Amino acid sequence: MNIALMSHDRKKELMVQFCIAYCGILSKHTICATNTTGRLVAEATGLPVQLFLSHEHGGSQQIGARIAYNEIDMVLFFSDPQSNDLDSDLKYITRLCDQYNIPVATNVATAEMLIHGLERGDLDWRDIINPKTKPFTA
Repeated sequence: MNIALMSHDRKKELMVQFCIAYCGILSKHTICATNTTGRLVAEATGLPVQLFLSHEHGGSQQIGARIAYNEIDMVLFFSDPQSNDLDSDLKYITRLCDQYNIPVATNVATAEMLIHGLERGDLDWRDIINPKTKPFTA
């Protein structure tokens, strides 16, 4: 599964701690993230993380495009309810996740439910309902 990580500034440390706690599960999957969040997670966990641009430079749009092209299977976007700075990014990503049936967590409680479901195989339906297309080879 392809998992996208995003977090508001005040939730970055929580994302890092979450990824440390669930490193064993996450290591079995492909992780991508916006730049700062991804760098912090990679440094703390040693997990390989594909880095996109920071949110200021279009990282949310890059992840959004991958959601629309069925290249993301789960989004963990830890949001800060006290911040209005990134409301448009959060709405954009959650709207796309709703449109394309991508599981999304905006807080650690929901993220834990999703990560345990991922470990049990509860999200395997993604490969049945939305099979990944193999790239064209000449």
